[in-house]
Amino acid sequence: MPRSNASTRTALIVINAVFLMWGLMTVLNDILIPHLKGLFTLNYFEVMLVQFTFFGAYFIMSVPCSALLARIGYRATIITGLLVTAVGAVLFLPAAAVSSYPLFLFAFFIMASGITALQVAANPYVSLLGEPRLASSRLNLAQMFNSVGTVLGPYIIGPLILSGATLGAAALASLPEAEQVAYRLSQARLVQGPYLVLTVVLVLLALAIWLFRLPPLAANDDDAAAGEHRFMDALRHPRVALGVVAIFVYVGAEVSIGSFLINFIARPEIGNISEAAAAHYVALYWGGAVVGRAVGWLLMKVLDPRTLLGVFALIAGLLVIGTMATHGNVAVWAVVSIGLFNSIMFPTIFTLGIDNMGPLTGRASGLMIMGIVGGALLPIAQGALADQIGIQHAFVIPLLCYVYILYYGFKGSRLA
Repeated sequence: MPRSNASTRTALIVINAVFLMWGLMTVLNDILIPHLKGLFTLNYFEVMLVQFTFFGAYFIMSVPCSALLARIGYRATIITGLLVTAVGAVLFLPAAAVSSYPLFLFAFFIMASGITALQVAANPYVSLLGEPRLASSRLNLAQMFNSVGTVLGPYIIGPLILSGATLGAAALASLPEAEQVAYRLSQARLVQGPYLVLTVVLVLLALAIWLFRLPPLAANDDDAAAGEHRFMDALRHPRVALGVVAIFVYVGAEVSIGSFLINFIARPEIGNISEAAAAHYVALYWGGAVVGRAVGWLLMKVLDPRTLLGVFALIAGLLVIGTMATHGNVAVWAVVSIGLFNSIMFPTIFTLGIDNMGPLTGRASGLMIMGIVGGALLPIAQGALADQIGIQHAFVIPLLCYVYILYYGFKGSRLA
């Protein structure tokens, strides 16, 4: 007897667990960066290849993942994404065992490729699974669980990976051979344990989705014509093309601010605290997204998501101006508070961009996910500008990003 499909509520619960897991996997990059920097004695450019490789995978793999979605549907693409992410996670075991930075980067790329498939399939799936009017509200709720993952990761797994002191190549070479072997083994275990557990959880989650049989979406899952459309067909819609740019600048702004947060707050004229103490504000920055998405989920039940997006972008822009123009605690809390107003931007831009796209939804979704490459490029641009005019004035780049998002909320998203 064939198994029946899960209810909509059960499907949303399971998918929310997927969002939480990929949020947790993504934020672990921030934990591994200082670990890898010390372990391999890397400079900042070399260690930032982690973020470049990870977010670059979104750009490279979003088109193949979108084509996969058109061919096999939402449920199968989500399962595939979870399994590919698990393969990337398990690759951290040999990378740690042989202490190979290129293998670590390869593992990051594979893991990000799986998460790209999840982004391409899960975001539109949540948007389409229910009443269209509440699509932005549902995706804000799902993204709230994603943000919960970004907060839990540093607290649960971060201390495990960073629990041991890392030795640079020179210091390691000065040790006797037996101690070098013991040290490499201990460092490998710090990474292998957490990522082995994560691999198992990802496989179990894929199995759960297969067993629960998520309900299909008639608009796209069974639409054979979906695979006949091209990406240019979706780009001909101004709302989609402008939405891709909005995703690019949003992710770029969010990642740029997060990347510079510790260095900025630790400055004598700003927070005048150690970098270790400043790191606690990172959790507040990302934690603000949890609160903001919970509030956004409720507000979008009664307010126009376009207007709310524009208002949040306006406030975020004003907070960036405060970050650039003030010092001391005012500047500290201005930059940290931006996370609260970043909260609704990704899910709202995404749902507005794919709204009423019919069989083009998968193509539009893939294009939106391509925009995440902004997280690889804009932080580099802000870093180059900071070298020229200083870290505080370099926040002009996120400011320009929020100006564009304000335009998209009030005007661009209303274009057909």
